[in-house]
Amino acid sequence: MRLRITAELLLFLPASRRREWQRVTPDGTSTLGHVVESLGIPLPEVGPMTVDGAAVGPSYQPAAGDVVHVRAVPRPQRVPLEPGQLAPRFLLDVHLGTLARRLRLLGVDASYHNDMDDPSLVAEANAERRVLLTRDRGLLRRRALWLGAYVRGASPQDQLSDLLERFAPPLRPWTRCTACNGELAPVGKHEIERLLEAGTRRSYDVYGRCPKCGRIYWRGAHSGHLEEIVRSAERAVGLHP
Repeated sequence: MRLRITAELLLFLPASRRREWQRVTPDGTSTLGHVVESLGIPLPEVGPMTVDGAAVGPSYQPAAGDVVHVRAVPRPQRVPLEPGQLAPRFLLDVHLGTLARRLRLLGVDASYHNDMDDPSLVAEANAERRVLLTRDRGLLRRRALWLGAYVRGASPQDQLSDLLERFAPPLRPWTRCTACNGELAPVGKHEIERLLEAGTRRSYDVYGRCPKCGRIYWRGAHSGHLEEIVRSAERAVGLHP
């Protein structure tokens, strides 16, 4: 059988086999999903597949002579939402801490732990219906995982651009705690004055506090770097020209 691998998926193939057309000998028992994963492509990255032009799923039993077209997940990718859930939730693995903070800066629900092993990540992603974000291809191949995504890009900015393009999550900048992911709540200045530096008390009047960890935020305290991250993200999703 011959498989035509779309360009977006070639990065998952070993360098020596990184080409559009692949030849595979069916063994009579393996499913198409198993064949694709044996090439190195995690199934969560695979979108529509066709055999001789007819749509098939991962459980299809391939036969000699089949011509299979393997495409990437369409973008923006639709994520199944729970009743009452308005936007996708994410869980990031231990290597994506900076990306997690940037997503939280934009108001995206992004859970992150720097000490969680793979089985625990899968368990939390499944229990909370979070999309598991990772650059670990093996983690994406775990059968128990309900939904995951490979994060493209080496730098946090490239990774963020990839996530915004892939999932197009609604943005609510400055509404989450970048440290713990809690949703900020308004807090009166008189309630927290004793916790503020004198210069901060004089300069700002509007504050928010994280109910989970207690951190205090105030409008206008954002560095130019953070402001640019927000503006760039809003441009990427079409909120600003």
